[in-house]
Amino acid sequence: MTPPKPLDRALTDPGDPPMRPLPPAVTSLLLALQAPPRLAAHLRAVHDVAHELADWTRARCPGLPLDREAVFFGAATHDIGKTVHEAELSGPGSAHEEAGRALLLAHGFPPALARFAGTHASWARAAVTVEELLVSVADKVWKNQRVPDLEDRLVARLAEANGTQPWEEFLALDDVLSRIGEQAARRLAFQASFPVRG
Repeated sequence: MTPPKPLDRALTDPGDPPMRPLPPAVTSLLLALQAPPRLAAHLRAVHDVAHELADWTRARCPGLPLDREAVFFGAATHDIGKTVHEAELSGPGSAHEEAGRALLLAHGFPPALARFAGTHASWARAAVTVEELLVSVADKVWKNQRVPDLEDRLVARLAEANGTQPWEEFLALDDVLSRIGEQAARRLAFQASFPVRG
Protein backbone atom coordinates (compact mmCIF):
# COMPACT_ATOMS: atom_id res chain seq x y z
CA MET A 1 0.00 0.00 0.00
CA THR A 2 1.35 3.43 -0.97
CA PRO A 3 1.75 5.80 1.98
CA PRO A 4 -0.33 8.99 1.78
CA LYS A 5 1.33 12.03 0.25
CA PRO A 6 2.40 14.81 2.61
CA LEU A 7 -0.37 17.13 1.36
CA ASP A 8 -3.00 14.45 1.96
CA ARG A 9 -1.63 13.90 5.47
CA ALA A 10 -1.58 17.63 6.20
CA LEU A 11 -5.24 17.81 5.25
CA THR A 12 -6.40 14.70 7.14
CA ASP A 13 -4.03 14.02 10.05
CA PRO A 14 -5.99 14.54 13.28
CA GLY A 15 -3.24 16.74 14.70
CA ASP A 16 -2.18 17.36 18.27
CA PRO A 17 -4.17 19.08 19.60
CA PRO A 18 -6.88 17.65 17.32
CA MET A 19 -7.80 20.08 14.55
CA ARG A 20 -10.96 20.42 12.55
CA PRO A 21 -10.82 19.65 8.83
CA LEU A 22 -10.87 22.57 6.44
CA PRO A 23 -14.11 23.37 4.57
CA PRO A 24 -14.51 20.89 1.68
CA ALA A 25 -14.26 23.59 -0.99
CA VAL A 26 -10.94 24.73 0.46
CA THR A 27 -9.60 21.18 0.67
CA SER A 28 -10.53 20.61 -2.97
CA LEU A 29 -8.81 23.83 -4.02
CA LEU A 30 -5.62 23.03 -2.10
CA LEU A 31 -5.50 19.59 -3.72
CA ALA A 32 -6.10 21.05 -7.17
CA LEU A 33 -3.32 23.58 -6.62
CA GLN A 34 -1.01 20.92 -5.17
CA ALA A 35 -0.43 23.33 -2.30
CA PRO A 36 2.68 23.02 -0.16
CA PRO A 37 1.93 20.56 2.69
CA ARG A 38 3.26 22.98 5.30
CA LEU A 39 0.82 25.63 4.05
CA ALA A 40 -2.09 23.20 4.38
CA ALA A 41 -1.02 22.40 7.94
CA HIS A 42 -0.77 26.11 8.76
CA LEU A 43 -4.21 26.82 7.32
CA ARG A 44 -5.69 24.00 9.42
CA ALA A 45 -4.13 25.39 12.60
CA VAL A 46 -5.39 28.92 12.00
CA HIS A 47 -8.81 27.65 10.89
CA ASP A 48 -9.14 25.60 14.07
CA VAL A 49 -8.26 28.58 16.27
CA ALA A 50 -10.71 30.74 14.30
CA HIS A 51 -13.46 28.26 15.20
CA GLU A 52 -12.64 28.68 18.88
CA LEU A 53 -12.60 32.46 18.60
CA ALA A 54 -15.83 32.68 16.60
CA ASP A 55 -17.63 30.32 19.01
CA TRP A 56 -16.35 32.31 21.98
CA THR A 57 -17.38 35.62 20.37
CA ARG A 58 -20.88 34.37 19.62
CA ALA A 59 -21.30 33.22 23.23
CA ARG A 60 -19.78 36.41 24.65
CA CYS A 61 -21.69 38.81 22.36
CA PRO A 62 -24.92 37.16 21.23
CA GLY A 63 -26.18 40.50 19.85
CA LEU A 64 -23.14 41.08 17.64
CA PRO A 65 -23.86 40.24 13.99
CA LEU A 66 -21.22 37.69 13.03
CA ASP A 67 -20.82 35.63 9.87
CA ARG A 68 -19.09 32.62 11.38
CA GLU A 69 -18.87 30.77 8.07
CA ALA A 70 -17.01 33.73 6.56
CA VAL A 71 -14.57 33.67 9.48
CA PHE A 72 -13.96 29.95 8.94
CA PHE A 73 -13.44 30.38 5.20
CA GLY A 74 -11.21 33.41 5.73
CA ALA A 75 -9.00 31.59 8.21
CA ALA A 76 -8.84 28.53 5.96
CA THR A 77 -7.66 30.56 2.95
CA HIS A 78 -5.90 33.62 4.38
CA ASP A 79 -2.44 32.54 3.14
CA ILE A 80 -3.50 30.71 -0.01
CA GLY A 81 -1.48 33.21 -2.06
CA LYS A 82 1.61 31.43 -0.77
CA THR A 83 0.88 28.75 -3.35
CA VAL A 84 2.01 31.44 -5.80
CA HIS A 85 4.69 33.05 -3.61
CA GLU A 86 6.22 29.97 -1.95
CA ALA A 87 9.25 31.91 -0.69
CA GLU A 88 6.88 33.63 1.75
CA LEU A 89 6.21 30.28 3.44
CA SER A 90 9.57 30.49 5.17
CA GLY A 91 10.44 34.17 4.79
CA PRO A 92 8.88 37.61 4.99
CA GLY A 93 6.71 39.16 2.33
CA SER A 94 3.24 40.40 1.54
CA ALA A 95 2.93 39.59 -2.16
CA HIS A 96 0.84 36.55 -1.22
CA GLU A 97 -1.97 38.76 0.10
CA GLU A 98 -3.21 40.24 -3.18
CA ALA A 99 -2.18 37.08 -5.05
CA GLY A 100 -4.40 35.04 -2.74
CA ARG A 101 -7.39 37.30 -3.23
CA ALA A 102 -6.92 37.15 -7.01
CA LEU A 103 -6.49 33.37 -6.94
CA LEU A 104 -9.72 32.88 -5.01
CA LEU A 105 -11.62 35.19 -7.35
CA ALA A 106 -10.22 33.32 -10.36
CA HIS A 107 -11.54 30.07 -8.87
CA GLY A 108 -15.06 31.47 -8.54
CA PHE A 109 -15.17 32.44 -4.87
CA PRO A 110 -17.13 35.63 -4.17
CA PRO A 111 -15.29 38.86 -3.27
CA ALA A 112 -16.85 38.81 0.23
CA LEU A 113 -14.92 35.59 0.95
CA ALA A 114 -11.83 36.23 -1.16
CA ARG A 115 -11.17 39.48 0.70
CA PHE A 116 -9.67 37.75 3.75
CA ALA A 117 -6.62 36.65 1.77
CA GLY A 118 -5.92 40.31 1.09
CA THR A 119 -6.90 41.81 4.46
CA HIS A 120 -5.59 39.43 7.13
CA ALA A 121 -2.50 41.58 7.75
CA SER A 122 -4.19 45.00 7.49
CA TRP A 123 -6.53 45.42 10.44
CA ALA A 124 -5.97 49.18 10.91
CA ARG A 125 -8.43 50.18 8.18
CA ALA A 126 -11.48 52.19 9.24
CA ALA A 127 -13.85 49.76 7.51
CA VAL A 128 -12.38 46.55 8.97
CA THR A 129 -15.10 44.06 9.94
CA VAL A 130 -15.33 41.96 13.08
CA GLU A 131 -14.93 38.88 10.86
CA GLU A 132 -11.65 40.26 9.50
CA LEU A 133 -10.47 41.05 13.02
CA LEU A 134 -11.16 37.49 14.14
CA VAL A 135 -9.24 36.04 11.20
CA SER A 136 -6.32 38.37 11.94
CA VAL A 137 -6.32 37.47 15.64
CA ALA A 138 -6.47 33.74 14.82
CA ASP A 139 -3.51 34.17 12.45
CA LYS A 140 -1.48 35.56 15.35
CA VAL A 141 -2.60 33.68 18.45
CA TRP A 142 -2.35 30.19 16.89
CA LYS A 143 1.40 30.57 17.60
CA ASN A 144 0.83 32.60 20.79
CA GLN A 145 1.73 35.92 19.19
CA ARG A 146 -0.11 38.80 20.81
CA VAL A 147 -0.64 42.10 18.95
CA PRO A 148 -2.02 44.79 21.29
CA ASP A 149 -3.32 47.14 18.57
CA LEU A 150 -5.19 44.29 16.87
CA GLU A 151 -6.64 43.00 20.12
CA ASP A 152 -7.67 46.54 21.17
CA ARG A 153 -9.71 46.86 17.97
CA LEU A 154 -11.52 43.62 18.71
CA VAL A 155 -12.05 44.65 22.35
CA ALA A 156 -13.65 47.91 21.17
CA ARG A 157 -16.12 45.97 18.99
CA LEU A 158 -16.99 43.61 21.83
CA ALA A 159 -17.49 46.47 24.32
CA GLU A 160 -19.68 48.36 21.87
CA ALA A 161 -21.81 45.28 21.18
CA ASN A 162 -22.20 44.39 24.86
CA GLY A 163 -22.50 47.92 26.22
CA THR A 164 -19.65 47.17 28.63
CA GLN A 165 -16.38 48.82 29.56
CA PRO A 166 -13.39 47.97 27.35
CA TRP A 167 -11.42 46.69 30.34
CA GLU A 168 -14.08 44.03 30.96
CA GLU A 169 -13.85 42.79 27.39
CA PHE A 170 -10.05 42.99 27.49
CA LEU A 171 -9.93 40.68 30.49
CA ALA A 172 -12.33 38.21 28.88
CA LEU A 173 -10.45 38.24 25.56
CA ASP A 174 -7.09 37.97 27.30
CA ASP A 175 -8.31 34.89 29.12
CA VAL A 176 -9.40 33.06 25.97
CA LEU A 177 -6.30 34.09 23.99
CA SER A 178 -4.03 32.94 26.81
CA ARG A 179 -5.81 29.58 26.86
CA ILE A 180 -5.49 29.20 23.09
CA GLY A 181 -1.84 30.22 23.26
CA GLU A 182 -1.05 27.39 25.67
CA GLN A 183 -1.33 24.94 22.75
CA ALA A 184 0.92 26.98 20.43
CA ALA A 185 4.01 24.77 20.72
CA ARG A 186 2.01 21.71 19.68
CA ARG A 187 0.45 23.55 16.74
CA LEU A 188 3.86 24.79 15.62
CA ALA A 189 5.23 21.23 15.86
CA PHE A 190 2.32 19.97 13.74
CA GLN A 191 3.02 22.58 11.07
CA ALA A 192 6.78 21.92 11.12
CA SER A 193 6.24 18.18 10.67
CA PHE A 194 5.22 18.78 7.05
CA PRO A 195 7.62 19.71 4.27
CA VAL A 196 7.41 23.05 2.49
CA ARG A 197 7.30 21.13 -0.78
CA GLY A 198 5.53 17.81 -1.17
